[in-house]
Amino acid sequence: MTLSLLPVFVPLLTALAYLVSGWSRVRAWLSTISAAAVLAAAVALAVHIARSGPSTALGGALRVDALSAFMLIVIGAVALLATAATPSFFDGEIAAGRATARTAARHSLLVQLFLAAMATAVLAADLGVLWVAIEATTIITAFLVGQRRTRGAVEAAWKYVVICSTGIALALLGTLLLNYAAHGTGLGLAALAANAHSLDPGVARIAIALLVLGFGTKAGLAPLHAWLPDAHSQAPAPVSALMSGVLLSVALYAILRVKVISDVALGAGFARGMLVVMALASLAVAASLLLGQRDYKRMLAYSSIEHLALVALGAAFGTPLALAAALLHVLGHGLTKSVLFLGAGRLLQVTGTSRIDEVRGLAGRDPLLAGYLGLGMLALIGFPPFSLFASEFGLARAGFAAGLGWVTAIALVLVLVIAAALVGHTSRMLLGDPPEAPAPHGLLATLAPTRLSTAPTLALGGGLLACAVLGVAAGPLTTLLNLAAHVATGTP
Repeated sequence: MTLSLLPVFVPLLTALAYLVSGWSRVRAWLSTISAAAVLAAAVALAVHIARSGPSTALGGALRVDALSAFMLIVIGAVALLATAATPSFFDGEIAAGRATARTAARHSLLVQLFLAAMATAVLAADLGVLWVAIEATTIITAFLVGQRRTRGAVEAAWKYVVICSTGIALALLGTLLLNYAAHGTGLGLAALAANAHSLDPGVARIAIALLVLGFGTKAGLAPLHAWLPDAHSQAPAPVSALMSGVLLSVALYAILRVKVISDVALGAGFARGMLVVMALASLAVAASLLLGQRDYKRMLAYSSIEHLALVALGAAFGTPLALAAALLHVLGHGLTKSVLFLGAGRLLQVTGTSRIDEVRGLAGRDPLLAGYLGLGMLALIGFPPFSLFASEFGLARAGFAAGLGWVTAIALVLVLVIAAALVGHTSRMLLGDPPEAPAPHGLLATLAPTRLSTAPTLALGGGLLACAVLGVAAGPLTTLLNLAAHVATGTP
Protein backbone atom coordinates (compact mmCIF):
# COMPACT_ATOMS: atom_id res chain seq x y z
CA MET A 1 0.00 0.00 0.00
CA THR A 2 1.61 3.25 -1.17
CA LEU A 3 0.15 5.32 1.67
CA SER A 4 2.22 3.39 4.23
CA LEU A 5 5.42 4.60 2.53
CA LEU A 6 4.69 8.28 3.19
CA PRO A 7 5.62 8.32 6.93
CA VAL A 8 9.09 7.09 5.96
CA PHE A 9 9.78 8.81 2.66
CA VAL A 10 8.37 12.27 3.40
CA PRO A 11 10.85 12.85 6.30
CA LEU A 12 13.68 11.40 4.17
CA LEU A 13 12.91 13.84 1.35
CA THR A 14 12.67 16.71 3.83
CA ALA A 15 16.06 15.72 5.27
CA LEU A 16 17.48 15.80 1.75
CA ALA A 17 16.04 19.29 1.26
CA TYR A 18 17.83 20.53 4.39
CA LEU A 19 21.05 18.85 3.27
CA VAL A 20 20.93 20.60 -0.09
CA SER A 21 19.49 24.02 0.76
CA GLY A 22 20.31 24.56 4.44
CA TRP A 23 18.16 26.41 6.95
CA SER A 24 16.40 29.74 6.72
CA ARG A 25 13.41 31.33 8.41
CA VAL A 26 11.19 30.11 5.55
CA ARG A 27 12.70 26.63 5.15
CA ALA A 28 12.45 26.12 8.92
CA TRP A 29 8.79 25.25 8.39
CA LEU A 30 9.58 22.31 6.12
CA SER A 31 9.97 20.16 9.25
CA THR A 32 6.51 21.14 10.44
CA ILE A 33 5.00 20.40 7.04
CA SER A 34 6.72 17.00 7.05
CA ALA A 35 5.38 16.18 10.53
CA ALA A 36 1.88 17.23 9.49
CA ALA A 37 2.15 14.95 6.44
CA VAL A 38 3.21 12.03 8.66
CA LEU A 39 0.24 12.66 10.95
CA ALA A 40 -2.18 12.94 8.02
CA ALA A 41 -0.85 9.71 6.49
CA ALA A 42 -1.15 7.98 9.88
CA VAL A 43 -4.79 9.04 10.22
CA ALA A 44 -5.56 7.88 6.70
CA LEU A 45 -3.88 4.53 7.40
CA ALA A 46 -5.87 4.15 10.61
CA VAL A 47 -9.12 4.70 8.72
CA HIS A 48 -8.07 2.18 6.09
CA ILE A 49 -7.07 -0.42 8.71
CA ALA A 50 -10.36 -0.01 10.58
CA ARG A 51 -12.27 -0.67 7.35
CA SER A 52 -10.13 -3.22 5.52
CA GLY A 53 -7.69 -4.75 7.99
CA PRO A 54 -3.85 -4.93 7.89
CA SER A 55 -1.95 -4.25 4.68
CA THR A 56 1.63 -4.60 3.46
CA ALA A 57 4.03 -2.66 1.25
CA LEU A 58 7.46 -3.07 -0.35
CA GLY A 59 6.90 -6.74 -0.99
CA GLY A 60 5.89 -7.41 2.60
CA ALA A 61 8.84 -5.57 4.21
CA LEU A 62 6.42 -3.06 5.74
CA ARG A 63 3.18 -4.09 7.42
CA VAL A 64 0.49 -1.82 8.83
CA ASP A 65 -2.00 -3.03 11.41
CA ALA A 66 -4.00 -1.15 14.05
CA LEU A 67 -1.10 -1.07 16.53
CA SER A 68 1.43 0.32 14.08
CA ALA A 69 -1.13 2.83 12.75
CA PHE A 70 -1.79 4.06 16.28
CA MET A 71 1.94 4.46 16.93
CA LEU A 72 2.28 6.42 13.69
CA ILE A 73 -0.38 8.82 14.99
CA VAL A 74 1.64 9.28 18.18
CA ILE A 75 4.80 9.93 16.17
CA GLY A 76 3.07 12.43 13.91
CA ALA A 77 1.29 14.29 16.72
CA VAL A 78 4.38 14.69 18.91
CA ALA A 79 6.55 15.60 15.94
CA LEU A 80 4.04 18.26 14.86
CA LEU A 81 4.22 19.94 18.28
CA ALA A 82 8.00 19.75 18.47
CA THR A 83 8.69 20.99 14.96
CA ALA A 84 6.13 23.81 15.22
CA ALA A 85 8.06 25.21 18.17
CA THR A 86 11.51 24.66 16.61
CA PRO A 87 11.80 27.89 14.51
CA SER A 88 11.08 30.06 17.53
CA PHE A 89 13.49 28.01 19.64
CA PHE A 90 16.32 28.56 17.17
CA ASP A 91 15.49 32.24 16.81
CA GLY A 92 16.26 32.56 20.51
CA GLU A 93 19.35 30.35 20.36
CA ILE A 94 20.82 32.18 17.37
CA ALA A 95 20.07 35.61 18.89
CA ALA A 96 21.82 34.55 22.12
CA GLY A 97 24.85 33.28 20.20
CA ARG A 98 24.39 29.64 21.20
CA ALA A 99 23.57 28.39 17.69
CA THR A 100 23.95 29.30 14.03
CA ALA A 101 21.93 28.71 10.89
CA ARG A 102 24.23 25.76 10.19
CA THR A 103 23.38 24.29 13.58
CA ALA A 104 19.67 24.70 12.86
CA ALA A 105 20.04 23.03 9.44
CA ARG A 106 21.92 20.08 10.93
CA HIS A 107 19.32 19.80 13.69
CA SER A 108 16.42 19.81 11.22
CA LEU A 109 18.10 17.23 8.99
CA LEU A 110 18.73 14.87 11.92
CA VAL A 111 15.19 15.31 13.26
CA GLN A 112 13.76 14.26 9.91
CA LEU A 113 16.00 11.19 9.81
CA PHE A 114 14.87 10.48 13.37
CA LEU A 115 11.21 10.58 12.30
CA ALA A 116 11.91 8.30 9.34
CA ALA A 117 13.69 5.78 11.60
CA MET A 118 10.85 5.73 14.13
CA ALA A 119 8.26 5.31 11.39
CA THR A 120 10.27 2.45 9.95
CA ALA A 121 10.42 0.79 13.37
CA VAL A 122 6.66 0.73 13.84
CA LEU A 123 6.02 -0.29 10.23
CA ALA A 124 8.63 -3.07 10.10
CA ALA A 125 7.17 -6.49 9.38
CA ASP A 126 10.39 -8.21 10.46
CA LEU A 127 11.96 -8.22 13.93
CA GLY A 128 15.39 -7.75 12.40
CA VAL A 129 14.30 -4.62 10.54
CA LEU A 130 12.65 -3.36 13.73
CA TRP A 131 15.96 -3.81 15.56
CA VAL A 132 17.90 -1.97 12.82
CA ALA A 133 15.45 0.96 12.90
CA ILE A 134 15.68 1.32 16.68
CA GLU A 135 19.48 1.16 16.50
CA ALA A 136 19.33 3.91 13.86
CA THR A 137 17.40 6.13 16.27
CA THR A 138 20.24 5.71 18.79
CA ILE A 139 22.87 6.84 16.29
CA ILE A 140 20.84 9.81 15.07
CA THR A 141 19.74 11.08 18.46
CA ALA A 142 23.26 10.80 19.90
CA PHE A 143 24.24 13.74 17.66
CA LEU A 144 21.10 15.64 18.70
CA VAL A 145 21.76 15.10 22.42
CA GLY A 146 25.29 16.46 22.04
CA GLN A 147 24.23 19.28 19.74
CA ARG A 148 25.26 22.11 22.08
CA ARG A 149 28.79 20.61 22.38
CA THR A 150 29.18 21.63 25.98
CA ARG A 151 30.95 19.28 28.35
CA GLY A 152 27.65 18.18 29.90
CA ALA A 153 26.01 17.61 26.52
CA VAL A 154 28.91 15.57 25.13
CA GLU A 155 29.10 13.50 28.31
CA ALA A 156 25.33 12.84 28.15
CA ALA A 157 25.60 11.84 24.48
CA TRP A 158 28.37 9.33 25.21
CA LYS A 159 26.51 7.93 28.21
CA TYR A 160 23.43 7.57 26.02
CA VAL A 161 25.38 5.77 23.29
CA VAL A 162 27.18 3.40 25.66
CA ILE A 163 24.17 2.34 27.74
CA CYS A 164 21.68 2.17 24.88
CA SER A 165 24.15 0.32 22.69
CA THR A 166 24.55 -2.22 25.47
CA GLY A 167 20.80 -2.66 25.59
CA ILE A 168 20.49 -2.85 21.82
CA ALA A 169 23.31 -5.42 21.73
CA LEU A 170 21.32 -7.56 24.16
CA ALA A 171 18.29 -7.19 21.90
CA LEU A 172 20.40 -8.23 18.89
CA LEU A 173 21.54 -11.36 20.69
CA GLY A 174 17.92 -12.06 21.62
CA THR A 175 16.89 -11.61 17.97
CA LEU A 176 19.52 -14.09 16.80
CA LEU A 177 18.51 -16.61 19.45
CA LEU A 178 14.84 -16.23 18.57
CA ASN A 179 15.70 -16.91 14.94
CA TYR A 180 17.53 -20.06 16.08
CA ALA A 181 14.55 -21.10 18.22
CA ALA A 182 12.34 -20.69 15.15
CA HIS A 183 14.61 -23.16 13.31
CA GLY A 184 15.60 -20.56 10.72
CA THR A 185 12.09 -19.92 9.42
CA GLY A 186 12.61 -16.15 9.54
CA LEU A 187 11.90 -13.19 11.79
CA GLY A 188 8.60 -11.97 10.36
CA LEU A 189 6.56 -10.71 13.31
CA ALA A 190 3.29 -12.15 12.06
CA ALA A 191 4.88 -15.53 11.30
CA LEU A 192 6.67 -15.65 14.66
CA ALA A 193 3.42 -14.92 16.49
CA ALA A 194 1.50 -17.51 14.49
CA ASN A 195 4.11 -20.24 14.96
CA ALA A 196 5.31 -19.31 18.45
CA HIS A 197 3.97 -22.58 19.89
CA SER A 198 6.62 -24.47 17.91
CA LEU A 199 9.60 -22.42 19.21
CA ASP A 200 12.23 -24.21 21.25
CA PRO A 201 11.11 -23.15 24.77
CA GLY A 202 14.57 -23.15 26.38
CA VAL A 203 16.15 -20.97 23.73
CA ALA A 204 13.01 -18.83 23.42
CA ARG A 205 13.08 -18.07 27.14
CA ILE A 206 16.61 -16.67 26.92
CA ALA A 207 15.81 -14.81 23.71
CA ILE A 208 12.68 -13.15 25.12
CA ALA A 209 14.50 -12.12 28.30
CA LEU A 210 17.26 -10.49 26.27
CA LEU A 211 14.80 -8.74 23.97
CA VAL A 212 12.69 -7.35 26.82
CA LEU A 213 15.76 -6.19 28.73
CA GLY A 214 17.37 -4.74 25.60
CA PHE A 215 14.38 -2.83 24.30
CA GLY A 216 13.51 -1.92 27.90
CA THR A 217 16.85 -0.13 28.10
CA LYS A 218 15.85 2.07 25.15
CA ALA A 219 12.44 2.65 26.78
CA GLY A 220 14.16 4.00 29.89
CA LEU A 221 13.11 1.18 32.22
CA ALA A 222 15.23 0.04 35.17
CA PRO A 223 17.84 -1.32 35.56
CA LEU A 224 19.48 0.27 32.48
CA HIS A 225 17.73 3.63 32.75
CA ALA A 226 20.63 5.86 33.80
CA TRP A 227 21.13 7.41 30.35
CA LEU A 228 17.69 8.98 30.26
CA PRO A 229 17.91 11.89 32.77
CA ASP A 230 21.24 13.08 31.34
CA ALA A 231 20.20 12.79 27.69
CA HIS A 232 16.81 14.44 28.12
CA SER A 233 18.16 17.27 30.25
CA GLN A 234 21.03 18.11 27.88
CA ALA A 235 19.22 17.76 24.54
CA PRO A 236 17.62 20.84 22.93
CA ALA A 237 14.00 21.25 23.99
CA PRO A 238 12.41 20.03 20.72
CA VAL A 239 14.63 16.93 20.82
CA SER A 240 13.75 16.26 24.46
CA ALA A 241 10.08 16.47 23.47
CA LEU A 242 10.58 13.90 20.71
CA MET A 243 12.70 11.55 22.79
CA SER A 244 10.44 11.58 25.82
CA GLY A 245 7.18 11.92 23.95
CA VAL A 246 7.64 9.20 21.36
CA LEU A 247 11.08 7.52 21.18
CA LEU A 248 10.59 5.75 24.51
CA SER A 249 7.16 4.59 23.38
CA VAL A 250 8.56 3.20 20.11
CA ALA A 251 10.98 1.05 22.14
CA LEU A 252 8.08 -0.13 24.30
CA TYR A 253 6.16 -0.89 21.10
CA ALA A 254 8.94 -3.36 20.27
CA ILE A 255 8.38 -5.02 23.66
CA LEU A 256 4.67 -5.34 22.91
CA ARG A 257 5.48 -7.15 19.67
CA VAL A 258 7.88 -9.49 21.48
CA LYS A 259 5.37 -10.14 24.27
CA VAL A 260 2.78 -11.46 21.80
CA ILE A 261 5.32 -14.09 20.75
CA SER A 262 6.34 -14.80 24.35
CA ASP A 263 2.80 -15.34 25.58
CA VAL A 264 2.20 -18.07 23.01
CA ALA A 265 5.60 -19.71 23.29
CA LEU A 266 6.15 -19.55 27.06
CA GLY A 267 2.81 -18.61 28.59
CA ALA A 268 1.68 -15.21 29.82
CA GLY A 269 3.56 -15.43 33.11
CA PHE A 270 7.12 -15.15 31.78
CA ALA A 271 7.02 -11.73 30.11
CA ARG A 272 4.51 -10.53 32.70
CA GLY A 273 6.94 -11.28 35.53
CA MET A 274 9.80 -9.43 33.83
CA LEU A 275 7.68 -6.39 33.03
CA VAL A 276 6.22 -6.18 36.55
CA VAL A 277 9.69 -6.23 38.12
CA MET A 278 11.10 -3.66 35.67
CA ALA A 279 8.05 -1.40 36.00
CA LEU A 280 7.97 -1.38 39.82
CA ALA A 281 11.74 -0.84 39.96
CA SER A 282 11.40 2.07 37.53
CA LEU A 283 8.61 3.64 39.60
CA ALA A 284 10.70 3.28 42.75
CA VAL A 285 13.72 4.89 41.07
CA ALA A 286 11.62 7.79 39.74
CA ALA A 287 9.94 8.37 43.12
CA SER A 288 13.16 8.34 45.13
CA LEU A 289 15.09 10.62 42.79
CA LEU A 290 12.26 13.08 42.19
CA LEU A 291 11.85 13.88 45.88
CA GLY A 292 15.15 15.75 46.05
CA GLN A 293 15.44 16.79 42.40
CA ARG A 294 17.03 20.20 41.76
CA ASP A 295 16.91 20.44 37.95
CA TYR A 296 13.53 20.88 36.24
CA LYS A 297 14.56 19.23 32.96
CA ARG A 298 15.85 16.18 34.84
CA MET A 299 12.60 16.28 36.83
CA LEU A 300 10.66 15.87 33.60
CA ALA A 301 13.03 13.11 32.49
CA TYR A 302 12.45 11.08 35.66
CA SER A 303 8.73 11.58 35.14
CA SER A 304 9.15 9.90 31.74
CA ILE A 305 10.55 6.84 33.50
CA GLU A 306 7.43 6.81 35.67
CA HIS A 307 5.00 6.98 32.78
CA LEU A 308 6.75 4.37 30.64
CA ALA A 309 6.72 2.13 33.71
CA LEU A 310 2.94 2.52 33.86
CA VAL A 311 2.68 1.57 30.19
CA ALA A 312 4.87 -1.46 30.90
CA LEU A 313 2.50 -2.42 33.71
CA GLY A 314 -0.40 -2.24 31.26
CA ALA A 315 1.50 -4.60 28.98
CA ALA A 316 2.12 -6.91 31.94
CA PHE A 317 -1.58 -6.99 32.87
CA GLY A 318 -2.15 -8.17 29.32
CA THR A 319 -5.92 -7.72 28.94
CA PRO A 320 -7.53 -5.72 26.12
CA LEU A 321 -8.64 -3.09 28.68
CA ALA A 322 -5.10 -2.81 30.05
CA LEU A 323 -3.57 -2.46 26.58
CA ALA A 324 -6.17 0.08 25.44
CA ALA A 325 -5.45 2.14 28.57
CA ALA A 326 -1.70 1.75 28.08
CA LEU A 327 -1.89 2.94 24.46
CA LEU A 328 -4.06 5.90 25.42
CA HIS A 329 -1.45 6.65 28.08
CA VAL A 330 1.26 6.61 25.41
CA LEU A 331 -0.56 9.27 23.39
CA GLY A 332 -1.51 11.40 26.40
CA HIS A 333 2.01 11.27 27.80
CA GLY A 334 3.49 12.15 24.42
CA LEU A 335 1.32 15.25 24.08
CA THR A 336 1.78 16.38 27.68
CA LYS A 337 5.50 15.78 27.90
CA SER A 338 6.04 17.60 24.61
CA VAL A 339 4.27 20.65 26.01
CA LEU A 340 6.32 20.53 29.21
CA PHE A 341 9.71 20.04 27.55
CA LEU A 342 9.01 22.80 25.02
CA GLY A 343 7.90 25.05 27.87
CA ALA A 344 11.00 24.09 29.86
CA GLY A 345 13.17 24.98 26.87
CA ARG A 346 11.61 28.43 26.74
CA LEU A 347 12.04 28.78 30.50
CA LEU A 348 15.72 27.93 30.18
CA GLN A 349 16.15 30.59 27.50
CA VAL A 350 14.37 33.18 29.65
CA THR A 351 16.11 32.48 32.96
CA GLY A 352 19.44 31.02 31.88
CA THR A 353 19.19 28.28 34.50
CA SER A 354 17.65 24.83 34.81
CA ARG A 355 17.87 24.80 38.61
CA ILE A 356 14.52 24.66 40.36
CA ASP A 357 15.65 26.83 43.29
CA GLU A 358 16.74 29.65 40.94
CA VAL A 359 13.33 30.04 39.29
CA ARG A 360 10.72 31.88 41.32
CA GLY A 361 7.56 33.83 40.57
CA LEU A 362 7.27 32.81 36.94
CA ALA A 363 3.52 33.45 37.05
CA GLY A 364 4.21 37.13 37.74
CA ARG A 365 6.90 37.45 35.08
CA ASP A 366 5.43 35.40 32.23
CA PRO A 367 1.82 34.37 32.99
CA LEU A 368 1.27 32.59 29.67
CA LEU A 369 4.34 30.36 29.97
CA ALA A 370 3.57 29.74 33.64
CA GLY A 371 0.01 28.80 32.73
CA TYR A 372 1.15 26.26 30.15
CA LEU A 373 3.67 24.73 32.55
CA GLY A 374 1.13 24.63 35.38
CA LEU A 375 -1.60 23.04 33.25
CA GLY A 376 0.93 20.66 31.74
CA MET A 377 1.99 19.51 35.18
CA LEU A 378 -1.64 18.97 36.20
CA ALA A 379 -2.09 16.86 33.07
CA LEU A 380 1.11 14.94 33.83
CA ILE A 381 0.03 13.91 37.33
CA GLY A 382 -3.30 12.66 35.98
CA PHE A 383 -5.62 15.50 36.91
CA PRO A 384 -9.02 15.40 35.17
CA PRO A 385 -10.12 16.15 32.49
CA PHE A 386 -6.77 15.31 30.90
CA SER A 387 -6.38 11.91 29.25
CA LEU A 388 -3.72 10.64 31.67
CA PHE A 389 -6.41 10.54 34.35
CA ALA A 390 -8.59 8.30 32.17
CA SER A 391 -5.68 6.04 31.16
CA GLU A 392 -4.34 5.68 34.71
CA PHE A 393 -7.83 4.90 35.96
CA GLY A 394 -8.16 2.28 33.22
CA LEU A 395 -4.78 0.78 34.14
CA ALA A 396 -5.78 0.56 37.81
CA ARG A 397 -9.08 -1.16 36.92
CA ALA A 398 -7.28 -3.59 34.63
CA GLY A 399 -4.66 -4.40 37.26
CA PHE A 400 -7.19 -5.31 39.93
CA ALA A 401 -9.30 -7.25 37.40
CA ALA A 402 -6.24 -9.23 36.28
CA GLY A 403 -5.60 -10.44 39.82
CA LEU A 404 -2.54 -8.23 40.31
CA GLY A 405 -4.04 -5.99 42.97
CA TRP A 406 -0.88 -5.93 45.06
CA VAL A 407 1.18 -4.76 42.07
CA THR A 408 -1.40 -2.11 41.26
CA ALA A 409 -1.53 -0.91 44.88
CA ILE A 410 2.26 -0.54 45.08
CA ALA A 411 2.28 1.32 41.77
CA LEU A 412 -0.46 3.70 42.91
CA VAL A 413 1.42 4.56 46.10
CA LEU A 414 4.58 5.33 44.14
CA VAL A 415 2.59 7.39 41.63
CA LEU A 416 1.17 9.47 44.48
CA VAL A 417 4.67 10.09 45.86
CA ILE A 418 5.84 11.16 42.41
CA ALA A 419 2.83 13.46 41.94
CA ALA A 420 3.51 15.14 45.29
CA ALA A 421 7.16 15.73 44.34
CA LEU A 422 6.25 17.15 40.91
CA VAL A 423 3.61 19.50 42.33
CA GLY A 424 5.96 20.67 45.07
CA HIS A 425 8.83 21.49 42.72
CA THR A 426 6.63 23.13 40.11
CA SER A 427 4.67 25.28 42.54
CA ARG A 428 7.91 26.72 43.93
CA MET A 429 8.91 27.80 40.42
CA LEU A 430 5.57 29.27 39.40
CA LEU A 431 4.48 31.00 42.60
CA GLY A 432 5.97 33.61 44.89
CA ASP A 433 7.56 36.96 44.16
CA PRO A 434 9.58 37.18 40.94
CA PRO A 435 13.25 38.18 41.26
CA GLU A 436 14.14 41.80 40.68
CA ALA A 437 16.26 41.03 37.60
CA PRO A 438 16.57 38.08 35.23
CA ALA A 439 19.53 35.74 35.37
CA PRO A 440 22.50 37.34 33.57
CA HIS A 441 22.90 34.50 31.07
CA GLY A 442 19.23 34.22 30.14
CA LEU A 443 17.59 35.30 26.95
CA LEU A 444 16.12 38.31 28.76
CA ALA A 445 19.62 39.69 29.09
CA THR A 446 19.82 39.73 25.29
CA LEU A 447 16.27 40.22 24.06
CA ALA A 448 13.63 42.56 25.41
CA PRO A 449 10.45 40.58 24.61
CA THR A 450 9.70 37.55 26.76
CA ARG A 451 6.31 36.66 25.32
CA LEU A 452 5.86 33.33 23.55
CA SER A 453 5.52 33.78 19.80
CA THR A 454 2.48 32.54 17.89
CA ALA A 455 3.71 29.12 16.77
CA PRO A 456 4.92 27.89 20.21
CA THR A 457 1.76 29.28 21.79
CA LEU A 458 -0.39 27.28 19.36
CA ALA A 459 1.78 24.18 19.81
CA LEU A 460 1.63 24.23 23.61
CA GLY A 461 -2.04 25.17 23.70
CA GLY A 462 -2.94 22.63 21.03
CA GLY A 463 -1.12 19.84 22.86
CA LEU A 464 -2.94 20.54 26.13
CA LEU A 465 -6.29 20.92 24.36
CA ALA A 466 -5.85 17.59 22.55
CA CYS A 467 -4.93 15.90 25.83
CA ALA A 468 -8.02 17.34 27.53
CA VAL A 469 -10.32 16.31 24.66
CA LEU A 470 -8.93 12.76 24.75
CA GLY A 471 -9.63 12.68 28.48
CA VAL A 472 -13.31 13.41 27.90
CA ALA A 473 -13.92 11.27 24.82
CA ALA A 474 -11.51 9.39 22.58
CA GLY A 475 -13.97 9.78 19.70
CA PRO A 476 -12.87 8.08 16.47
CA LEU A 477 -9.74 6.82 18.25
CA THR A 478 -11.87 4.44 20.32
CA THR A 479 -12.21 1.92 17.48
CA LEU A 480 -8.50 2.14 16.67
CA LEU A 481 -7.54 1.74 20.34
CA ASN A 482 -9.67 -1.37 20.68
CA LEU A 483 -8.25 -2.88 17.51
CA ALA A 484 -4.68 -2.03 18.55
CA ALA A 485 -5.25 -3.49 22.02
CA HIS A 486 -6.37 -6.78 20.49
CA VAL A 487 -3.29 -6.82 18.25
CA ALA A 488 -1.06 -6.22 21.29
CA THR A 489 -2.71 -9.03 23.23
CA GLY A 490 -2.53 -11.42 20.30
CA THR A 491 -6.31 -11.93 20.23
CA PRO A 492 -8.41 -11.79 17.03
